[in-house]
Amino acid sequence: MKFIVSSTYLLKQLQILGGVINNSNTLPILDNFLFDLKQNTLTVSASDLETTMSSILEVDSDAEGTIAVPAKLLLETLKTFPEQPLTFVVENNNTVEISSNHGKYALAYADGAEFPKAVELADPSSTTILGDVLATALNKTIFAAGNDDLRPVMSGVFFQFSPENLTFVATDAHKLVKYQRTDITASQVAEFIMPKKPLNLLKGILAGSEADVTIEYNDSNAKFSFENTELICRLIDGKYPNYEAVIPKENPNKLTIARTQLLSSVRRVSIFSNKTTHQIRLKIAGAELNISAEDIDYSNKAEERLTCSYQGDDMQIGFNSRFLTEMLNNLTSDDVALEMSLPNRAGILTPADGLDEGETVTMLVMPVMLNS
Repeated sequence: MKFIVSSTYLLKQLQILGGVINNSNTLPILDNFLFDLKQNTLTVSASDLETTMSSILEVDSDAEGTIAVPAKLLLETLKTFPEQPLTFVVENNNTVEISSNHGKYALAYADGAEFPKAVELADPSSTTILGDVLATALNKTIFAAGNDDLRPVMSGVFFQFSPENLTFVATDAHKLVKYQRTDITASQVAEFIMPKKPLNLLKGILAGSEADVTIEYNDSNAKFSFENTELICRLIDGKYPNYEAVIPKENPNKLTIARTQLLSSVRRVSIFSNKTTHQIRLKIAGAELNISAEDIDYSNKAEERLTCSYQGDDMQIGFNSRFLTEMLNNLTSDDVALEMSLPNRAGILTPADGLDEGETVTMLVMPVMLNS
């Protein structure tokens, strides 16, 4: 088995696939890339048993064969090469020899047959979405997903597809984000929960991509295919909480303010807040927003006054500044709207501008009890 490939082209593909590999694997074979060569097509795969990702590379060869190559060793070697052709030759003594312009490097390989086979999706449904749109949906939601192992359903992103729209939801019970597109639809209704790790990989690869992504899914797995890459992963099992029930429908008090102004103010004031609750107080009266925080244990306190546009009754409400900061950071609009009903009901944060047609983002943040 022998093939020739460009060093930078191979490195670029392997770095993407390398994100799948865990630092510590239960099965030693998972520390490898699977190389599957068929004439001038080389399919490289990486897996952690839950997620398998593969890319198809064009190489110069007329041979066939499969081997498993140590991922870390190969990546570290490739990073040091300037752009040049590399020749891979599989020797009989269980090593693969790489020849560059200046030298030869031999690394031990494992039998490709030991590598776990990727799941074949039986009878999947499918939807096509633009790469950049999917990356945006994941960017806007993934930060709000939980990390609680006891509630695995909330540690992923909920995909809800229908002939009317596509909806992506993430929540950790303190904050919730719902991202919806009415300009893209699916042929039939489907719901599934995607784990965070494969989504973080997709988010990185697809940002700014003009390629179409085909999402195929059944009850247990989902497969994302685009350009020369495929990612298959196991879905999170379980029923997603009824998130619509927690979004308050009647919110008569509406505050509109410049996003960056509110964000810097919250950041500054929160430095003086209690280090365990991160509590800040928003006091709104007329066209004035007063943001304050106090750490009674250390006699630290801060207060800022901002002008805003406000319709509604005067009110005071407390929030965890970390959640508010995360949400404001994840929006890209110039202005944001904060809608509230009562001090003990969730506040709804939405961008006031800068959205594509058919795109809506709703962020919900739970209030914290104010000590009067």
